[in-house]
Amino acid sequence: MSAAFDNLVRDRARQARLAVAALFFTNGALFANVIPRYPQIKAELGLSNAAYGTVLAGFPLGALVGGLFAAALIGRFRSSRVAALGIVLLAAAILGIGFAPTAAVLAVVLLMGGAVDAVVDVAQNAHGLRVQRLYGRSIVNSFHGMWSIGSVTGGLMGAAAAGLQVPLVAHLAVAAATFAAVALVASRFLLPGPEDAERAPATLADPNASAVIEPPFPAARGWRRWAGRVPRAGRVPRAAVAALAVLGVLAACGALVEDAGSSWAAVYLSGDLGADAVTAGMGFVALSVAMTVGRLTGDRAVDRFGTAAVVRAGGVLAAAGIGLALAWPTVGTTLTGFALAGLGVATLVPAAMHAADELPGLPAGAGLTVVSWLLRAGFLLSPPVVGVIADAAGLRAGLLTVVVAGLGMLALGGWLVPRRSWR
Repeated sequence: MSAAFDNLVRDRARQARLAVAALFFTNGALFANVIPRYPQIKAELGLSNAAYGTVLAGFPLGALVGGLFAAALIGRFRSSRVAALGIVLLAAAILGIGFAPTAAVLAVVLLMGGAVDAVVDVAQNAHGLRVQRLYGRSIVNSFHGMWSIGSVTGGLMGAAAAGLQVPLVAHLAVAAATFAAVALVASRFLLPGPEDAERAPATLADPNASAVIEPPFPAARGWRRWAGRVPRAGRVPRAAVAALAVLGVLAACGALVEDAGSSWAAVYLSGDLGADAVTAGMGFVALSVAMTVGRLTGDRAVDRFGTAAVVRAGGVLAAAGIGLALAWPTVGTTLTGFALAGLGVATLVPAAMHAADELPGLPAGAGLTVVSWLLRAGFLLSPPVVGVIADAAGLRAGLLTVVVAGLGMLALGGWLVPRRSWR
């Protein structure tokens, strides 16, 4: 391969990496713009707490349904187009929230937005993993770090708009137009070609050459007996099904930890520990900031120690952090515990998605679709599970589910990639 071609591939990889980072940033920022406006929306529509909660359930429900179609859409239109155009559609859905005249219409808009968001999530991860193969090292955690930064940015935009009493439609129109434009510009620099192009280095040098795809890396003992084996057409290896189930459980563990910070941290700090409103809000902030730091630095840790080791260590960190906070319940230990939980779970979801995407015998995007769907199922089920436990035995007992999730990461982390092979 000539030096000129090497430079061309290197430049293409850099441009694609920046473009995927922009997609993750916009995806995180769009919906986060709406969250600070929820109190206004609730008041204007005259919703009770029960009705409000039911309406908001439309988003995760839509995600569960829409996520089922992600693999088919990626296979038909490619991850680059699905991700970029999906963000434009998501921006339209976000704008539609401002025009919803009734609770029923708002629920439908959220349902549609959740469906599109689930497809975008799979597509942008699929394309990010294509770029990662060009780099030959872990970079996917940095993409999720950009999503977290986008989420914080969108939340600040929404809070500022609410504080300045900017009309809801005007605020959402500016946010939708801005981030849709960013996605369309970024789409020009995404990778061309089929989804498996980077798995066959020979085809990059010579498009007419026969594709020789390297066997996927073995992710765990259960995979080694069939790694590199080509399954018969139309059949999915049973080991792949088992692996997807385990990876889905791992992703759900991540959802449980994240949801504990977003749904229950403030409630626990203000209720059980008597913290003021500002301090209570710091539980989610502590988890989010630590998770962002973990994702931005996680790629180096993965390259140095391996995915499985980093996820297992993260599980110990999350379980120990929340366990400490529940054993010695003070504001300080609780904020520290949520920060440790966020740091511990930072690389888990990207790792599970990457492992699912590398499973042999599956259509392009299928592994990502399944894991993403199970992740969102975890987000949907986590609040009622913790709530039922809290009603029966108190919120401290409910938050023990985070400890269980951390132990699950430790126990199942061996199903992730144990070595630094990213081809």
